[in-house]
Amino acid sequence: MQRYFSEQAYTYDEAERKARQKYGDHLTILMHETTKIPGGFLNLFSREGVKITGIIPTNRPLQYRDVSSALVREPSSLREPSSPREPSSLREPLQKAQAAPNESSPREPTALREPSSAREPLVFTEEKEKILAMTGAGKDNTLKEVLADVKSIKEKLESSGFTASREEHPVLNQIDDLLILNDFPLTYRKTMLERIRKEFSLDGINNYNAVQDKVLEWIGESIKIYETDKFRVRPRIMILVGPTGVGKTTTIAKLAANFGIDDKARQKRKVVLITIDEYRIGARQQLEGYGDVMEFPCFSAGDYEEMKKIIALHSEGTDLFLIDTIGRNPRDMVQLGEMKQILDACGTLTEVHLAVAATTKSSDLAGILQYFESFNYKSVIVTKMDETMRVGNVVGILSEKAKAISYITNGQKVPTDIRKASVIQFLINLEGFRVNRIKLEEKFPDNSQEQMQQWR
Repeated sequence: MQRYFSEQAYTYDEAERKARQKYGDHLTILMHETTKIPGGFLNLFSREGVKITGIIPTNRPLQYRDVSSALVREPSSLREPSSPREPSSLREPLQKAQAAPNESSPREPTALREPSSAREPLVFTEEKEKILAMTGAGKDNTLKEVLADVKSIKEKLESSGFTASREEHPVLNQIDDLLILNDFPLTYRKTMLERIRKEFSLDGINNYNAVQDKVLEWIGESIKIYETDKFRVRPRIMILVGPTGVGKTTTIAKLAANFGIDDKARQKRKVVLITIDEYRIGARQQLEGYGDVMEFPCFSAGDYEEMKKIIALHSEGTDLFLIDTIGRNPRDMVQLGEMKQILDACGTLTEVHLAVAATTKSSDLAGILQYFESFNYKSVIVTKMDETMRVGNVVGILSEKAKAISYITNGQKVPTDIRKASVIQFLINLEGFRVNRIKLEEKFPDNSQEQMQQWR
């Protein structure tokens, strides 16, 4: 009789080999899927494996190496189906059973036969009625697991927005695929698709190139650029905050060089560097090294009083204070609070800039922006632009949070690998879009390089 089986192992080949050893070479594998195979102490160290599911054909006996144990009960892997509808894999056997209900192989009696010797294989047969009964009985755990997995995958896709627009106009699907490719968050994508529906006619929406060009403009409009770069007050105090590993110290050095050194390597402004990062090994030495090269003084402040004293003693004649901070876990509110207390000594006219890496995924980026809100940062500096091909995560989240971008960095070189932020720099980094740079620069002028050379 035809039965279901399932077998799992770390690879497909191994699972198939085990199944054929147990049930013979004439089994039929219907499907395979990935699964977690428990292992290690208390099954804490599971590994990814493969589970195969199939049937054992009607005209072949089951092969057992240990026949004596097989006589006691059916193998637990031979499960009965539970789907309320007849599985497609059973249709052909059923048709054969209807055509010749009384036919059976000479070696396949209609009832379970006890083997005459310990070496004789155990044989099963079945009738159509039993197949139908099993089909509606609700006992097939394997099919239940498959259906549960399919439902879980569908729910995950829907929550991520991957299936949200599959029944939309094909142009909307194409645009959504582009947004997904560039890691734009779900809410941003929905907003863009809704805007297309409102602003394009039924005929206009069929023109993919026109829709794509307009979406690119809308993305550009959603990018806010931080414009204030003037020394309205002296000394100007700029503070960089942000999580660990985003490149704050290197960015401080780049800003110092661009603000304080002219194109002939001469000082054009007096810059003072301050660090409060006394925890990271070599943090102060790194900043002092940059200061020595540019001949800018560098100090370390460990608490509120030290910070206040340094600023008071060096304010006379100083154009710019650049303050490097501790790379903190943004979820550690106690540490963030301690750091804010030190920075409060800088006064109320300071500019706080939040440094974030372009490689940060959307959900984490949203959390970082929220956790650093208490510092009242004026803008965001996007670092590591050279380490990613997709910037939709940055554009989307900063747009949702209405945060402006002041600078972008795209490498480790001081002072060259930094630019004032511009809309064009983000648009040309979008993957899959048709970018007409000349037309876009008419709408979003890119004078970032010129401004970097002439910072006021």
